[in-house]
Amino acid sequence: MCQCLSNTRDMCKGRQMPIMYHSREGNLFSISGNLTTQYPQAVGWAMASAMKGEDNLAASWIGDGSTAEPDFHHALTFASVYQAPVILNVVNNQWAISTFQAFAGGTREPFAARGLGYGIPGIRVDGNDFLAVYAVTQWAAERARTGAGPTLIEHVTYRASAHSTSDDPSRYRPKEEFEAWPLGDPIKRLKQHLIQLGEWSDKQHEDLEKELDKHAADSWKEACTYGTMSEGPSLDPSNMFEDVFKEMPEHLKKQREQMLAEGDK
Repeated sequence: MCQCLSNTRDMCKGRQMPIMYHSREGNLFSISGNLTTQYPQAVGWAMASAMKGEDNLAASWIGDGSTAEPDFHHALTFASVYQAPVILNVVNNQWAISTFQAFAGGTREPFAARGLGYGIPGIRVDGNDFLAVYAVTQWAAERARTGAGPTLIEHVTYRASAHSTSDDPSRYRPKEEFEAWPLGDPIKRLKQHLIQLGEWSDKQHEDLEKELDKHAADSWKEACTYGTMSEGPSLDPSNMFEDVFKEMPEHLKKQREQMLAEGDK
C-alpha cells in the first residue's frame, strides 16, 4: 500500500509505478515498466543465480502484445543458450492495450509455440483454471531447478476490465464481450471445485471476503499516515541521488550539496 502511494515507507522510494514493488526478503526482484523489458531482466537474474551456484529460479510475465517486441526474442535466445532457470509466462488475455491478439500473431500459432524454435518447451494452459496453472508452473519450476532450462507458458484468459484508468475498452470491443468468455471466472471456478470436494463453503467464502476487505481497508488507512500523493509526510528529496551508482560521481555530489544548501535557505 505504501508503495502505491510513493510515501515515506515505500521500499522503492517513489521510483516505481504502482505494484512494481520489490522485496529482498521475499525474493522479489524489481522490474521496469517499459514493454517487455521484464523478460530479459528475468533471464539475466536467473543466469546470475545459476552462476552463483544458487538453486533460485526467476519467473516473469508479459502480455500477448509484448511477444511482438524484440526483447521477447532476445530473452528466449539467452534463456536457451545459457539454459537459464527461468519460467517465461505469456498472459494471453486476448487484448493488448487496444489491439486484438491477432495483431501479435496469436491466431496463426499459439504463443507457446514460439518457444520451440529456440529449443524451449512451450505449454498452453487454461489461464482461468487455478489448478492447471499451478500444475504446469510446478512442472516448469522442477525443470528449472534440475538444470533442464527454461519453459515458456501461455496462459489463455480474458481481460474483462480496462487496460488502465486511461483506457476505454468500449472503443475497440463490445461492452459485454467478456460475459461470453467460455472459460469462466477463475475464483468462482476454484470456489465451486473446493465446495464439491467438501473443502470449502459459501459461508467460508463470504467470511474470507469480509476479512480480506477489512485487511485491505485497514492497510490503506495505515499507509496514508505515512504520506499520500497530496499530503505529507513526504519523501526526502535527497533520496534521488542514492542507489544509482556504487560510488556517487562528483557532479551528483555537487548537485546534492546545492539542493541541500537551497533547502536550508
